[in-house]
Amino acid sequence: MSGQSLLVPGELSPTRSVPGNIRRPEYVGKPAPTPYTGPEVQNAETVEAMRIAGRIAARAMEEAAKLIAPGVTTDELDRVAHEYMCDHGAYPSTLGYRGFPKSLCASINEVICHGIPDSTVLRDGDIVNLDVTAYIGGVHGDNNATYLCGDVDEESRLLVERTREALNRAIKAVRPGRQINIIGRVIESYAKRFGYGVVRDFTGHGINSSFHSGLIVPHYDSPHATTVIQPGMTFTIEPMLTLGTHEYDMWDDGWTVVTKDRKRTAQFEHTLVVTDTGADILTLP
Repeated sequence: MSGQSLLVPGELSPTRSVPGNIRRPEYVGKPAPTPYTGPEVQNAETVEAMRIAGRIAARAMEEAAKLIAPGVTTDELDRVAHEYMCDHGAYPSTLGYRGFPKSLCASINEVICHGIPDSTVLRDGDIVNLDVTAYIGGVHGDNNATYLCGDVDEESRLLVERTREALNRAIKAVRPGRQINIIGRVIESYAKRFGYGVVRDFTGHGINSSFHSGLIVPHYDSPHATTVIQPGMTFTIEPMLTLGTHEYDMWDDGWTVVTKDRKRTAQFEHTLVVTDTGADILTLP
């Protein structure tokens, strides 16, 4: 396990502007989004719009990830993703969502999720999760991945590799007619092989014209996740695995979630549409 010192909050840069001609999600400028009351199953037109949004989000994440190296700030990663989305006519979904101040989440080492990009400088040996969502055509596309910064220790590298594999296995388990808890069952059973914790309180979610539709996709085997998977449903799977406990603390910023034991954690995410035979990934670059 790396001997890196624990993270502390950095300084925030001014809010980045979005060109006025880019359509905003309805929640921008509000304390919270309007609750979604539509269907979880989407029509073909909505799915194709989500494929466009997902592609932009995936490419924006790729562009930001190219900069990951010791000495680079997470704010610089945010700038690159922000500019990519705006240049392609998309609004960065996280910007202004429930007051979140930036255009992606950058979660380093012990940060489970929702890290706010700031003046924090990446160090050799860090692992960095980028979570990018784009809004265009009235819909969202949401993805994330964990990247290695410089020379990363073997334990952390394996955690990242196995978290990616947990997502891949979960996607393969999606079938119409199955209950949605099959996803968490597959992830948890795989993670247990290596003694990893599986974060329970932060989940995958339904997504469409709403960033978070209300559909919950647990990453552990929850007996309450009995929703039956149907063709046309759109949702994310985004397992968060930890080297220690799944329990967490939250920073005073109200967003940054860190493992309670401050051990490292990794995450991967795709937005999916359920097909007649499985799942189609909508967040491919």
